[in-house]
Amino acid sequence: MNKEERRSKLLRKREESKLGGGEKRIESQHGKGKLTARERLDYLLDKGSFEEIGAFVKHRSTDFGLDKQHYLGDGVVTGYGTINGRLVYVFSQDFTVFGGSLSETHAEKICKVMDLAMKNGAPVIGLNDSGGARIQEGVVSLGGYADIFYRNTLASGVVPQISAIMGPCAGGAVYSPAITDFIMMVEDTSYMFVTGPNVVKTVTNEEVSSEELGGASVHSTKSGVAHFTAVNEIALLDNLRTLLSYIPQNCEEHAPLDGYELKDETRSVLADIVPENVNQPYDIRDVINGVIDQDSFFEVHKDFAENIVVGFARLGGRSIGIVANQPAFLAGVLDVKSSQKGGRFVRFCDAFNIPLLVFEDVPGFLPGTDQEWNAIITNGAKLLYAFSEATVPRVTVITRKAYGGAYDVMNSKHIGADMNFAWPSAEIAVMGAKGAAEIIFRREIAAAEDSEQAWKDKEQEYADIFANPYRAAERGFVDEVILPEETRTKLIKAFKMLENKVDSLPKKKHGNIPL
Repeated sequence: MNKEERRSKLLRKREESKLGGGEKRIESQHGKGKLTARERLDYLLDKGSFEEIGAFVKHRSTDFGLDKQHYLGDGVVTGYGTINGRLVYVFSQDFTVFGGSLSETHAEKICKVMDLAMKNGAPVIGLNDSGGARIQEGVVSLGGYADIFYRNTLASGVVPQISAIMGPCAGGAVYSPAITDFIMMVEDTSYMFVTGPNVVKTVTNEEVSSEELGGASVHSTKSGVAHFTAVNEIALLDNLRTLLSYIPQNCEEHAPLDGYELKDETRSVLADIVPENVNQPYDIRDVINGVIDQDSFFEVHKDFAENIVVGFARLGGRSIGIVANQPAFLAGVLDVKSSQKGGRFVRFCDAFNIPLLVFEDVPGFLPGTDQEWNAIITNGAKLLYAFSEATVPRVTVITRKAYGGAYDVMNSKHIGADMNFAWPSAEIAVMGAKGAAEIIFRREIAAAEDSEQAWKDKEQEYADIFANPYRAAERGFVDEVILPEETRTKLIKAFKMLENKVDSLPKKKHGNIPL
């Protein structure tokens, strides 16, 4: 074979590897509003930056007629490229090749880019579109999944891992995304479940569709499995690029810093957000948006556990993670789901050197049998544990209520917060004045001629003492009581002061978070 023939063969191979399972299958996939595996990568990555690895790989199985069916790449496109000039490693499963099913060689290709990501300290992005394990290969396919799970676990907290579910993700395949840091789903075209509708019907006689069982809506609102949803694949990939702009390449680096020059940072809009009536709700997002750089809030888990708001933002050009009670939903109480949501986000930020800003307006933990039977004790402890072990800069702003054990949990000074500010409207106490007065002054109220008026008087007496931030400030539990309009200035300066913070935990193999 001469030089020209060898060159022609290589070019043919390259073209063959780009065809996936054939043009007809690609057309049918487009009919569902879905991009091909390569189109997804072309859109996600900077133009011309993608370098493919393993384009000519074929499966090794000969059983059940597989010896007669070979496609270059074996159902997954793997490699590396850049997003906004920053290195990322990617794999994109190709549903047109055996339904995107995972074979031994398919898994080996994914493991190879994950190993490279670990060695070179760059994020791993998986575009998942697979029917699951390739059943014709038996145990080697299952072993391939385990190899990926193991690497997901080793990479956790070392490099960011993001999973985009672009189609089906079922059976054992769901556990790789579950170990990664963020899961994104496309409405109506992607779904995740351990057992599909047919198995559910066989075992439980329950009729349920794929969408009802594990669609994007279910996982973004009920289970909390999905952190982000998008109306289509383009929107999802746009969100993925945005997410990466807030996070660093690995655990040894910091998120990109936008240049920012401090000027008059007074925000008068903050002065009137908190109502005079302590029982009147307000949207904590108004506070967040009034403090951060304009239009920089990127919310995570928006539709799950809405009584707590978490997400990324920029403050003076610096990437920060925000955790905030939401008075507009369930009065901002902490419950099972909000504790899980907040705890997971705090741990991600701490793993990747992203400072934490907490806005606190919490009346306590949600009471009731449902919460107790679903382990509010253990789940509430997750958020407490996450804050307590976090070594990144941590700042809290108490806007209104800070009651009971929830005061302790929400990044109080007592569990290691660096700076704690309070607005004049802050109330830091064991409980609300009305309930406290009923307990403390029960006998006086009962003995009074007008018990109702006596209750109100005692309620006011308790409020005068505790329904303010000054007792806490006297003890140093609050560093400064500030006017709301001063908040942005104070926070920018505080995080600037804390940027070289060094903290460490006691030497140990690892802690035992209450899972």
